[in-house]
Amino acid sequence: MSYLEIGRLAVALLLTGALAWAAFTDIRDRKIRNVTVLTVLGLFLPWALMLSSPREALLALEAGGIALLVGVAVYAAGWVGAGDAKLFAAVGLFAGLHHLLELTVMTTLVGGLIAAFSLISRPKRALDIIKTAGKGDFGRGVPYGVAIAVATVVLVWSNLLHLALPLTGAAG
Repeated sequence: MSYLEIGRLAVALLLTGALAWAAFTDIRDRKIRNVTVLTVLGLFLPWALMLSSPREALLALEAGGIALLVGVAVYAAGWVGAGDAKLFAAVGLFAGLHHLLELTVMTTLVGGLIAAFSLISRPKRALDIIKTAGKGDFGRGVPYGVAIAVATVVLVWSNLLHLALPLTGAAG
């Protein structure tokens, strides 16, 4: 195993830890702390140095910018919190332009599963949401930080370990 591979694995482990913390605080407090997002951004610096070319680093920055625009749009629509939007922009850097769509789709699917589980586990709440056509205060929403964390960890580790990507079946 080369030093480059060891470096990527080390950053991926640290990223996994930071994302686990983001998921935990999102479940507990429905808040993703800025320090967590800054940690993810900080981890991108060594990651970018280990990419195959400067062009890949630029494409990753482009993906982060697109993810930021998407995050701001879904935050403005009221679908996610500000912490979710910032975290999605930060992890978009790790997905890069080649895998940003997969990250987005996986995040959406995992978020949908969390929402479905939440409704199934609390049928009275589900009925109230249906009766009022979703208008009203139904308490804490879906912790999308969990969905972002799960999707990112699956994507990063699938690519590092050269496993088939969950959505495409293509090796990373």
